[in-house]
Amino acid sequence: QVQLVESGGGLVQPGGSLRLSCVGSGTIFSNYVMGWYRQAPGKQRELVAKITSGGSTNYADFVKGRFTISRDNAKNTVYLQMNSLKPEDTAVYYCKIIYTNYWGQGTQVTVSS
Repeated sequence: QVQLVESGGGLVQPGGSLRLSCVGSGTIFSNYVMGWYRQAPGKQRELVAKITSGGSTNYADFVKGRFTISRDNAKNTVYLQMNSLKPEDTAVYYCKIIYTNYWGQGTQVTVSS
């Protein structure tokens, strides 16, 4: 049974930082491209960033220069470091094994003063 469990969300002021973690189990995690998505109320889920098994990364334009995706294959974990957060970053953040239908349950990020 493949499982992805996110953590690290919360309430943060504009300009603040958070680090999200996603721990995977039930598969050879290191083989896969991993991604972080987000979904704000009333909006479609969108890709935020992705990372290949070798560590190559891609980012959505709206987070470039602010967010960093990384992974530790030995720990079956992918991270999303989020800096300079804005109110429009408020959303539920999900991790996903790209090209599969495996999603985590999501973690809420709220950016507000």
